[in-house]
Amino acid sequence: MLSQFMVLFGFFALVLVSIFWINKAVRMFDRLISDGQSAWIFIEFTALTLPGVIGTVLPIAAFAGAVYVTNRLSTESELTVMQATGFSPWRLARPVVYYGAVVALMMSVLLHLLIPLSLKQLEQRRAEVSGNITAKLLTEGEFLHPAPGVTFYIREITPKGELRHVFLSDRRRVSAPTTYTSASAYLVQEGDGTKLVMLNGLAQNVSPDGQRLFTTHYDDFSYDISSLVAQNALSPDRIAFASTPDLIRDPAAVAERTNVTLGAAVAELHNRFAQAILCIVAALVGFSTLLQGSFSRFGVWRQIIIAFLLLIGIKVVEAGVTAPVLTVPALWPLMYVPSAVGLVLSGAMLHSAANPGLFRRRRREAKALT
Repeated sequence: MLSQFMVLFGFFALVLVSIFWINKAVRMFDRLISDGQSAWIFIEFTALTLPGVIGTVLPIAAFAGAVYVTNRLSTESELTVMQATGFSPWRLARPVVYYGAVVALMMSVLLHLLIPLSLKQLEQRRAEVSGNITAKLLTEGEFLHPAPGVTFYIREITPKGELRHVFLSDRRRVSAPTTYTSASAYLVQEGDGTKLVMLNGLAQNVSPDGQRLFTTHYDDFSYDISSLVAQNALSPDRIAFASTPDLIRDPAAVAERTNVTLGAAVAELHNRFAQAILCIVAALVGFSTLLQGSFSRFGVWRQIIIAFLLLIGIKVVEAGVTAPVLTVPALWPLMYVPSAVGLVLSGAMLHSAANPGLFRRRRREAKALT
């Protein structure tokens, strides 16, 4: 059973990761390519988002794998045979627990190590790329809009770095729009800024009343384009980047460093552990719910729907317990309530499957007493 669980888990994880990752990659592709970035930057960014995507789909894949395998064993009468030979539902649940523990271990590696590192690296690279003015502007044959009210066009870029036939329209000041054209231009780094040096060009200004056009011919003209590209502040100390040992050792210091409340730091710490436990809970809920159905060649679809609804209910409980912890950090045990609810439900359903006549017998006893 454990081997079947792992095989189906790998299949569902691959499918779900592909769907989520491609969806994220498409949005990122549009944004990066429109900014003039290379394909290598796109590949690097999408690779850095992969750990977060995997962490999102692992509990879902664990649940789907447990439900699929249990449904197949029930449809092919294998569960019935195993129970007839003396295997109790508690004994049958043992490989499910092992399976959930393996997935939880994978989830722990992601939550405590890979996801914080990848998010931090992604933020650093995003800040570096957003400040790369050259990559944003050096696109020939296309009208670019690096900032609101600014249009930039280059007809040709020579191998030596010369920009030919440059057009720059600056309409940020509505009362005084200016258009610059030049036969050639160069990008020059000066300190922390970048200047566009235009040669043999023309500057055109429209009067505030819009009735007169002033033109100025120039041999060379320097235009500061650093302000055309919005600079994203580098945030190397977000709470999501903090390591788990730091959060355990001194959550108050991490909260102060990352400019969040103590409750947010405590919730982040315990959420990493709770999400790993939830992988075990998801597998057990799927397995124990399907044991409630009797043998049928058509499968146990009603139980599958119930299992799915139970999992949604656990996620709703999870969303409800986070807000109190953010307000009062001492309430951190609430973060484990969803997992506890799932384990109690799974235990109750396994007990019901081990004693199928228990509730009917109690109903008969109650009728006899009345």
